[in-house]
Amino acid sequence: MHPLGERMLVTVVDETLAVTQAARRGLPSPDVNTVFAGSLHELHLVLEASGQPDLLIINVAGETTGWEAVARIQRCGYRGPVLAFVDNLADPGALSLGQLRTVECVVRPSSAAALEEVLRRAILGPALTVNGNGAEPAPLSFHGIVGRSPKLLEIFSRIEKVAAGDANVCICGESGTGKELIARAIHYASPRRDRPLITLDCTTIPEGLMESHLLGHVKGAFTGAVEQREGVFSLAHTGTLFIDELCELNPVLQAKLLRVVQNREFVRVGGTKPIRTDVRVITATNKDPKQQVEKGLFREDLYYRVAVFMINVPPLRDRKEDIPALVEHFLGKFAALYGKPIVGLDRKALKRLVELPWPGNVRQLENFLEQAFVLAEGTSLTERDLFANEAAALAPAASLPVTYEPGLPLREVERRHILRTLQKVGGNRTEAARQLRISLRSLQYKLKEYVAEANPTDSNPAREVSL
Repeated sequence: MHPLGERMLVTVVDETLAVTQAARRGLPSPDVNTVFAGSLHELHLVLEASGQPDLLIINVAGETTGWEAVARIQRCGYRGPVLAFVDNLADPGALSLGQLRTVECVVRPSSAAALEEVLRRAILGPALTVNGNGAEPAPLSFHGIVGRSPKLLEIFSRIEKVAAGDANVCICGESGTGKELIARAIHYASPRRDRPLITLDCTTIPEGLMESHLLGHVKGAFTGAVEQREGVFSLAHTGTLFIDELCELNPVLQAKLLRVVQNREFVRVGGTKPIRTDVRVITATNKDPKQQVEKGLFREDLYYRVAVFMINVPPLRDRKEDIPALVEHFLGKFAALYGKPIVGLDRKALKRLVELPWPGNVRQLENFLEQAFVLAEGTSLTERDLFANEAAALAPAASLPVTYEPGLPLREVERRHILRTLQKVGGNRTEAARQLRISLRSLQYKLKEYVAEANPTDSNPAREVSL
């Protein structure tokens, strides 16, 4: 028990006073004691006087950096959950907060009302956000990964074990399951946390340029090489290189990657001088690398080099108990992003969300909720907000016949093929457009047309349902 009694103790650290003022207005409760610190410099003094809080809220703004926040919080011996308000989730300073074991990073809302709502959500949990769905508070994230299912807890344990060493890691799982989040968690929990984390997505770079992206090139190495370029192995030196969709590399590039991983040195395209590199390699793939080896599509020697430690990520349909926590997390994120005081969703809506198969996994769930959040007009998401426009035009692709009867209109064949492709890639429209060999803009236009045709009276023909 902390010195202030049995009530929940919340400590707020804020130099700008914006979060402090919102907390004073939004957190009055007989069950909550709130203590305020004007800066991280004062945090140890506040903790000595009030005790370790149940929740620490920090506003990373002004002169405060994510690196400084982590250092000072750890120095005070605090190991509990942290809610951090930041300017940009992709900022290196915000990413550095991932070193804290349980931290939730939220983009700082522009409106005072939205800021108060995020604070109430963090304190009161599902009592506000999932009406009548139990009393247990929603968990904060583990290095940005949300959920507490047994399968996810096992992954958390594996992350902590492998992060301490320097072994190469291969993360396997379907698209949209959060493989990149796991890679980031490993990096920021490792001794290399203060060094670069560089990401290379093998599906977004033309095959002819991949070697240059991997190894770099010297000036004049090929037409258009007007200056020397650093490859990802140079940029990630002393840090971590995350290679996404590894199995998409062709055999020639697999051989080049093997030599770098095995010998820890490389030669730039067009160069002659070997360059030493100290890089931890983390890879990810939505295919089974062992099966790819058996099919002759992936080098066996490379597999054993990059998959020293394996982490298999279960699809969302196999850990549905995490869906309420994910809903809680995403609604808090959208409330801050859009400044809308939506406090949650009702039990029927949540029940339907849990029952859906989510072939696109967590990414699909996030896209689905964001669309409903943007279009909702009330203070709570309902079944109608989520599913009113779940028209036949964008029905789950699994319900569409695989074969098409002769005489079916060509446009309907095209529609079904597009939807099945979207399902295959987990709702990733960029990847779907690439596989369909059409522009992303064309794909988005076609989806809008399908919805408009299925909903001729809809006042907003651009309304879409993410697959």
